[in-house]
Amino acid sequence: MARRDTEISGVMEEFRTRIREIAEMQQQRVKLTATATTKDRQISVTVNANGVVIQTKFGSGIDEYSYDDIAKAITRLAQQAAEDVFGQSKEVMAPLAEERARLPKLSDVIPGMPDFQSEIPMEPPVSVAPPGAAEREDELVFTDVERLEEKPETGKGVTDSVW
Repeated sequence: MARRDTEISGVMEEFRTRIREIAEMQQQRVKLTATATTKDRQISVTVNANGVVIQTKFGSGIDEYSYDDIAKAITRLAQQAAEDVFGQSKEVMAPLAEERARLPKLSDVIPGMPDFQSEIPMEPPVSVAPPGAAEREDELVFTDVERLEEKPETGKGVTDSVW
């Protein structure tokens, strides 16, 4: 009985250690950011660990860009920064992925048990094409949505001519 208790205690301690390691990796990952900048350093976009834009900066020469060029640059930079931060996330979480790969499959442990991991469909790549692009023709569109009556805007807003 003492040997079994020692084994269980060892397994539990190993489990607690792994949980602490996972928590540390998660804490490192959530602190990640990535920034992408135009070659002339006039526009930069920074994203957080989830790829969400958290800062956009313009240089003093931004007035030389057209609105269309600014919009395209911000979109491209946000995509680049997101790709970078996702790569960083993979690096931080790599030890966990490597350990999972070393673990036996359920079918190895229990004969005849299906390997559920291989049966889970892979998510298709997410498009970075803008709305209305040919690539998005098969997009999910909600047609039975209740539309609210729009009231005319009053006062200044982002559509004001000063923009």
